[in-house]
Amino acid sequence: MEIASVKTGTYRETTASAREEALSTEAFTRLYNLYQKRVYKYICYRINNHFVAEDICSQVFETVISKYETFSAEKSGFEVWLFAIVRNAVTDYFRRQKKGSHFSLDTLLDFVLPKPSPEELVIRDDNHRELFKALAKLRDKERNIIAMKYGAGLKNTEIAALLGVSESNIGVVVYRSLKKLHKALEAGGFKYE
Repeated sequence: MEIASVKTGTYRETTASAREEALSTEAFTRLYNLYQKRVYKYICYRINNHFVAEDICSQVFETVISKYETFSAEKSGFEVWLFAIVRNAVTDYFRRQKKGSHFSLDTLLDFVLPKPSPEELVIRDDNHRELFKALAKLRDKERNIIAMKYGAGLKNTEIAALLGVSESNIGVVVYRSLKKLHKALEAGGFKYE
């Protein structure tokens, strides 16, 4: 039997027959609808190109279909398994590009916010520029954790399981990273309104 819960954002299966059923079109559709936005947001946080993010998101779900039989609920939760695939897909993208990693908040905000006025666009672009400068000062590990936390909406426990570190370590990294961002933004003359 499988359970898809919209409230908690989790997907579980408990029997071998559910595993076979999970590969059905209906079960995959439920899984896709439950996780697609979070996967896409995480990828957008890491990559500054929403077209490429869409392609990678598609590749991730193709991998989920083809590798689902390797998923073991005893080893980890489904979200941890899924975001390990996502993280590996993003890493593979950067390896192919042979460039430093960065991510875009602009693309993500286009989906969340309504169309702004021209004045709001200028202010937002200035603010984003400052944010990207501040984010560039973080280490890759810190940027990755911030992307998982705020882009994919993962909990500290899920990030910890994904990276193989303790939950308290993730909390400390998030706290220190946000402090660094705040300090870098203030040093750059950014004013909070």
